[in-house]
Amino acid sequence: MTITTPAVPAQADPPTTAESGILRRASCEFGLTGLLLFFVVTGVRWLIAPDSPISVHDIHYALAILGVTIGVLLMVFMTSPPGRRSGGHLNPAVTIALWRLGAFPARAVVPYVTAQLAGSVAGTALGRLVWGPAVSRVPVAYATVHADPAWNAAAILTAETGVLVLLTMMLSVLLAHPAGRRLLPCAVGLATAVIKPLCSGSGTSSSHGTTQSGIRGVRCCRSGAGSPHSCGSRRVP
Repeated sequence: MTITTPAVPAQADPPTTAESGILRRASCEFGLTGLLLFFVVTGVRWLIAPDSPISVHDIHYALAILGVTIGVLLMVFMTSPPGRRSGGHLNPAVTIALWRLGAFPARAVVPYVTAQLAGSVAGTALGRLVWGPAVSRVPVAYATVHADPAWNAAAILTAETGVLVLLTMMLSVLLAHPAGRRLLPCAVGLATAVIKPLCSGSGTSSSHGTTQSGIRGVRCCRSGAGSPHSCGSRRVP
């Protein structure tokens, strides 16, 4: 007589390793993006607000200083331990570009983008909490830069599209070579330092792609409404 033992159902691999790894890396994106946005709001508050003792009265000089500062911060954050762990994207556009280039897994896109957007809201809100009402008043206005009247909607859209195309091209070239990957933090920082002052007249963000998400989120929270009418009454690129 043959004795059979009941089959033991195979245990599914804990969703664990891969998914928890993605969530840990996304949490790094949240923290780094939040810090970046806090420093951006801080810089705009003290460089542009008229009541600041170190206010720079020429907006172009102020934005040049901010561009260089943000570029340095990006290099520091990307090469920090959390930045090395997550890749230091700090921008949904970078995450999506890397995914489209085949250099980033599709399953990590949503967690990363969600973390970046949430970090932008948290960093902007922290800036408002620390520096008070001056952050929400013009000309600081949560670190936004409004479009020059000479720039119409088509010109702004063209400028922003061109920046994204150049960013994607730069990423594709650098990622194609090991040496280029090592230069990526410096290249991103340098590009930010150069592009931000040049694009200042177009009304694009004074800091970073996720800044506008943080601004919109904080404005919606402060207005107590979440409808498109309450959040979209002003143009936010």
